[in-house]
Amino acid sequence: MFPEKLTEGYRAFLENRFPNESRRYAQLAKTQDPDVLVIGCCDSRVSPEVIFDVGPGELFVIRNVANIVPPYETGGEYHGTSAALEFAVQALEVKHIVVLGHATCGGIKAFANKAKPLSSGNFIGKWVSLVKPAEEKAGDSSAPDYLTRMEHAMVSQSIENLLTFPFVRERVEAGTLRLHGAHFGVASGELLVRNPETGDFATITDGAGQSLSPSALIRCT
Repeated sequence: MFPEKLTEGYRAFLENRFPNESRRYAQLAKTQDPDVLVIGCCDSRVSPEVIFDVGPGELFVIRNVANIVPPYETGGEYHGTSAALEFAVQALEVKHIVVLGHATCGGIKAFANKAKPLSSGNFIGKWVSLVKPAEEKAGDSSAPDYLTRMEHAMVSQSIENLLTFPFVRERVEAGTLRLHGAHFGVASGELLVRNPETGDFATITDGAGQSLSPSALIRCT
């Protein structure tokens, strides 16, 4: 039997959201034209559409364990993340790519703790081995904030790996594509944005330079 939670959710969608957005869905049936690609983690707690409060068709989203962009290579048989990236950049011509990391990332923790395989295929272990270059940038592994620094470093590493794709680098150099890094705090709701010059992460600001601190905004409301 189909999950009851999903059935009831679909009922609510049909009764509320779909009637209000039917015209939008009719347009989306013909084409999609998102400006932003978000590469995030498949963790159930970190939904880009929820975090950025967007509707259907506004984001093109790639999600995998630990928001990893693998380095460009053409060997092997299956390249799910690379295929979606290729489509977003070459077909949809997105203008921004955001690599979105998050707090308490299980993929980062699995790599850092050298977790035992969950199956004989060890699919997670093989995938998160791509975190290795980020580990070298995270510093002292005994520090209390080590996993957070690993999460930040992986966002930066994924941005570096994006630039190994020729079609990404060409558009970045032409000024038609911009790369961004961000990190979401699951418990705090805080969004940190990566400074492209220094690689540091700081609380996001709006167009007027106002800090969007969760604690400050919640007090205002």
